[in-house]
Amino acid sequence: MMKAVQRFGGAMYVPVMLFSFAGIVVGLTILLQNPQLMGNLADPDGLLYKFSYIIQEGGWTVFRQMPILFAIGIPIALAKTAQARACMESLVVYLTFNYFVSAILTLWGNKFRVDMNADIGGVSGLTEIAGIKTLDTSIIGSILVSCIVVYIHNRYFDKKLPDFLGIFQGSTYVFFISFFVMLPLAFIVTFIWPIVQGGIASLQGILVSSGVFGVGLYTFLERALIPTGLHHFVYTPFIYGPAIVNGGINTYWIEHLNQYASSALSLKELFPQGGFALHGNSKIFGVLGIALAIYATAKREKKKVVAGLLIPATLTAVVAGITEPIEFTFLFISPLLFIVHALLAGIMAATMYAFGIVGNMGGGMIEMATQNWIPLFHNHWMTYVKQWMIGLSFTAIYFFTFRYLIVKLNVATPGREKENGTDAKLYTKKDYKAQKQHGSNKDAAPADAYSNQALLVLEALGGADNISDVSNCATRLRVSVIDETKVQTDADFRASGAHGVVRKGTAIQVIIGLSVPQVRERVERFITKANAQ
Repeated sequence: MMKAVQRFGGAMYVPVMLFSFAGIVVGLTILLQNPQLMGNLADPDGLLYKFSYIIQEGGWTVFRQMPILFAIGIPIALAKTAQARACMESLVVYLTFNYFVSAILTLWGNKFRVDMNADIGGVSGLTEIAGIKTLDTSIIGSILVSCIVVYIHNRYFDKKLPDFLGIFQGSTYVFFISFFVMLPLAFIVTFIWPIVQGGIASLQGILVSSGVFGVGLYTFLERALIPTGLHHFVYTPFIYGPAIVNGGINTYWIEHLNQYASSALSLKELFPQGGFALHGNSKIFGVLGIALAIYATAKREKKKVVAGLLIPATLTAVVAGITEPIEFTFLFISPLLFIVHALLAGIMAATMYAFGIVGNMGGGMIEMATQNWIPLFHNHWMTYVKQWMIGLSFTAIYFFTFRYLIVKLNVATPGREKENGTDAKLYTKKDYKAQKQHGSNKDAAPADAYSNQALLVLEALGGADNISDVSNCATRLRVSVIDETKVQTDADFRASGAHGVVRKGTAIQVIIGLSVPQVRERVERFITKANAQ
């Protein structure tokens, strides 16, 4: 069960990877259209404004088409074979589902408490998907449909039909089955979803009214569940789904950025839901304090080496919001430190919210600057002064807390290893011996660094014969093994260049980093080649 849940969590992250770049594009173009910052250059009749408008429209693609992206993205991670065809099948079936819903509501909308004559958006509960006026099920609907299609694809795509029905094999057969599954599903959704929409509206009120405690608990869970991969289930409905605001915080915030920029009201009054997107502050202020504590507690003779390891990892977290190289370094050494990190992250978010700080702050400094600080600074500079004051205060709290715990508990963080132990490191690499380890066949020799790493990871997992399933999320290779006793030690994984490994029985997560899609592709290639021999 855990393997399935983790695999699904990783699948949800496939389309999410696109949002960071798109958010920066939209944020920058909004800046160019802001007369308070650009003066006469922001004239709507000017060339700069028109050019930025064109670029902005392209940036809006992923926000306006989120359900479609999730419908296509899920099969990339979950389909066991022919992922490209599964993506096509999922898209076609998702559109079919929405055509069914639209037709049902056109005929009997009043019976389902939906007015199809109302404008899309607002409280109507309606939206438009690829030109189809339909019920707004957001990404929940697309994920549901896509998962059903992937299940049918995995089970029936390779099914051999009689020769005279051969034209209906493969994708056509999957679409045939899915078509008739979508019809009853459309009726069920049109009956249930208006009720769900009402419940979501009530939930929004409860969460917003929960105030400081709700924000702190949400942020704690978002951090604490990272090792399990279940954190996707915490933040996705808030940031990209309808849990707290229609369309998700990410899209809603950017859509209203100009409105907030021109208003003198406090951001907390304008958008109280933004308290549930403060988790990025721990990536900037918290990770900095952790890194300083690790450096301060390192042995004197190893400080220079530790600094060389920590500086790029800290910059990656602070600037881009990718925290796993540092977080997993101390997670594997001392899970207690990770729980402390999650608690401090929750307390910091709650404190910021109590002082009126809200926004779309789930990433690093680039995302925060383009979507918060720069466009809103003119009228809301005091909010960000308070954010930095609180943030830097928590950097100090992180530093002293981690420094105390590392020394008190004698935690072997980088630079504190025993003399007969490993060298100071976040991760290590050793000479690749793929040819020697995998035979003398030159055709099997790795062609690049990704292939080298993939071979070493495959060895650490017990070999190609020990792998039953492979997928990935943003930074982790998620593998199901047949015999977990064949999986090698954490040191063997780190020797491949991985940052660490999480073990849950036969469900293994190897922390690779942002190059995980390339490594996964080569792992699958080696497995396929091994199975063919």
